[in-house]
Amino acid sequence: MTIEEFTHQFERFKPQLKTYLLRMTANAHKTEDLVQDTWIRASSSLSSFKGESSLKTWVFSIASNLAKDDLRKRKRWPENATDICKEAALNNPDHFREALHLAETNNHAKFEIREHIAFCFLCIAKSLPLEQHLCLLLKEIHDFKLGEIAEILQTSVPQVKYHLHTARQKMIGIFDGRCALINQEGVCHQCTEINGIFNPEQNEQEALNRIKLFKESKKADKEHLFELRMKILKEIDPFQSGGHVLELHHLEHNRKVIEEYLKKGG
Repeated sequence: MTIEEFTHQFERFKPQLKTYLLRMTANAHKTEDLVQDTWIRASSSLSSFKGESSLKTWVFSIASNLAKDDLRKRKRWPENATDICKEAALNNPDHFREALHLAETNNHAKFEIREHIAFCFLCIAKSLPLEQHLCLLLKEIHDFKLGEIAEILQTSVPQVKYHLHTARQKMIGIFDGRCALINQEGVCHQCTEINGIFNPEQNEQEALNRIKLFKESKKADKEHLFELRMKILKEIDPFQSGGHVLELHHLEHNRKVIEEYLKKGG
């Protein structure tokens, strides 16, 4: 494979790679660096690519290894990361001032509940053990087959199956207890609270009724609701969506808050 052929194929799945790395790291700047480092590492090692897997699988394996080297040095986020970050935001008037300014001046900073559902998943999934987190992203969001995931993460198919099952059940349990969109007794109402701040004139019920996850929350089982949540994530590109500038602003705030929280022994 020539470098030109490699670059052409790399550019085709680069948006997926960026999304994967962002949801791994919760750091947009780190993601850009990792994408560049992955391209350099892969393009300089083309002679080692034997075609036994797809180029995409091979590149995702390189990217995963690069990211894992950094992530293993860091603590997992707590399950209530969004609560911790909400409290910090409420105590920091500059955060919402900056966010409101973005919403008023940038066409890609419009708050949408669907995008915040995806944002919420990104934060909560970082409470999973690293291998579970990556298996969930690769299977549920990026549709890799079990054998491909095993190759990417350098493990076995039975281990991938175990990580997937455990991660799904853990996330279903967290959302069942936290998400007020699904469980009316859930502790977290941030989707509607933040919507009220950024879209004060919007009919909240109409906005919710456009979301299948909400419409089916009273009758669908927990597994199906999880699938609907995954469908939302698949449909949203965190670097290109209508509200990506605002959500990345929120994410940077959350990352800094949680890193400081963990540094202090939280």
